[in-house]
Amino acid sequence: MIKPRTPPGIMELLPREQIAFQRMLDVIRRNYERFGFLPVETPVFELSDVLLTKSGGETERQVYFVQSTGALANAAGSAEKGLPEMALRFDLTVPLARYVAEHEHELTFPFRRYQMQRVYRGERAQRGRFREFYQCDVDVIGKDALSIRYDAEVLAVIHAVFSELRIGSFAVQLNNRKLMRGFFEAQGVSDPQLQALVLREVDKLDKRGADYVRETLVGADFGLPAAAVERILAFVEVRSQSHADALARIDAVLADAGAAASESLRAGAAELREVLELVKALGVPESAYCLNFSIARGLDYYTGTVYETTLLDHPQIGSICSGGRYEDLASHYTKSRLPGVGISIGLTRLFWQLREAGLIEGIAGSSVQAMVALMDEAAMPQSLDIARRLRAGGINTEVQMEPKKIGKQFQYAAKAGIRFVVLAGDDELARGVVAVKDLLREQQFEVARDELASTLQVELEQARAMAR
Repeated sequence: MIKPRTPPGIMELLPREQIAFQRMLDVIRRNYERFGFLPVETPVFELSDVLLTKSGGETERQVYFVQSTGALANAAGSAEKGLPEMALRFDLTVPLARYVAEHEHELTFPFRRYQMQRVYRGERAQRGRFREFYQCDVDVIGKDALSIRYDAEVLAVIHAVFSELRIGSFAVQLNNRKLMRGFFEAQGVSDPQLQALVLREVDKLDKRGADYVRETLVGADFGLPAAAVERILAFVEVRSQSHADALARIDAVLADAGAAASESLRAGAAELREVLELVKALGVPESAYCLNFSIARGLDYYTGTVYETTLLDHPQIGSICSGGRYEDLASHYTKSRLPGVGISIGLTRLFWQLREAGLIEGIAGSSVQAMVALMDEAAMPQSLDIARRLRAGGINTEVQMEPKKIGKQFQYAAKAGIRFVVLAGDDELARGVVAVKDLLREQQFEVARDELASTLQVELEQARAMAR
């Protein structure tokens, strides 16, 4: 006998846990669609030379390659590297780039797409890290150019999603890579690779403290002037407290640079100001967004607005949604310039974190809303007819197919999370009614058989209204 077990790094849920997860997926999908985004799915595996075009050695070490004993021929591009022909996707961005480049002449631009699928990474097996996980992405792709206005709309999408998920107060933290680049240039840190290294050290502020970061940046490895380091530390600590404060912080960065402000700094400030004004016009409350000048998000990829979303009362969870603007999505696949902006929610990890923190119920009620009990064999036709009527009335219904003691049938429904148990004995059938046991309210009532479905719909709607 082989012991049944899942591979490390996989989140496999029981049915009522899966329902809770699925309802989060439904909320995200519903809000993506409310903003006019269209669904896309891409294959779970891509040709290796296509998937790994933009990657380095580290990515290749984390990729799962697809081996086939029946067809070992490699694609031309991957054969040069000695790699298998196909590999599992490690994110949804590279497949999106391939998709848009391949279907460019069939798509309408700006192309508004959302994608909610599993991705695969060879992560080291540890608590809370997954090798198979859901990403829920939304992007707007332009042809040649894309208005900065979409950056504000994407932030409004984030706000809509997490408001409906009801997992606590949150804030979308904003920055702009152009503004950040312009600021660092003014401090004498103009090389992008050096900027990346400096930001990596700055990212250690919370763990190692300001003194450690200060000493590192002025030390032999970096050799930055002490005055420049102080300005950098002050810059990355900026967090706005209101809409007006955010605008004032941007003005202050420009004022400090004065006449020496670079074109990059001015452009980033203008973009950030426009995004903030449009976010306010979209009705996003001031408490739900702020500036955070320490956010960089993928220095080699993002080129303008960048986002990170955090729970205000649970900062230890980290970013629950991130993304930003990029200037050329598919440069490796087409000569067309395809700028875009988008965000991603890693739902598998988020679900796990929220459940661990007690912020969500990891077990939901059943998607089955009613169960028709079976009193005896002779009542089978009547039970099936009642279930048919309930389903026709929009009630998800299960039928007990074998007669058991009624107590055991109640126990089954309670354990399965089914709210209503419908009973139709000889007395009820003779009077044209059924008895309904509401396991949530612990009440029992009778209702006319023809009014059963509508009555249960009213009860369910009242429960949904209370939940809202």
